[in-house]
Amino acid sequence: MPEFRCLPDHLRPLADKFYRSQHSAMRTRAAHQVWVAERAQIIAALCLQPVAHGQWLTSLLVDAEQRQQGVASALVTHALQAIDTPVWLFCHPDLEPFYARLGFSPCTSPPGPLADRLLRYKQKKILNVMAR
Repeated sequence: MPEFRCLPDHLRPLADKFYRSQHSAMRTRAAHQVWVAERAQIIAALCLQPVAHGQWLTSLLVDAEQRQQGVASALVTHALQAIDTPVWLFCHPDLEPFYARLGFSPCTSPPGPLADRLLRYKQKKILNVMAR
């Protein structure tokens, strides 16, 4: 199993380098808490962003060669284990079973800032909101 850690701010560019290596448009932001899974190098990353008395989980990505090995589940579990506030995420409907196994449920009323963002995103993508 890989090692999991929250990157200190000065190492956040390592996550951005990982996202680019996977040909992803995902990027970290100053407000993000960035969690990674590593096996000598980063093989997965996710971001948590404070929002509405909780956290928004975004940018979960696992290296293409490391998928289907439980890395994403373990990384999410690790990142959320100390969080006692609500956590929301947007996902494609096909990913709902994955997130349900991690304790997330469909959410019909996300907080205002996320509801606004979801409306914009839904103009180009099919997304659902889940919360835990």
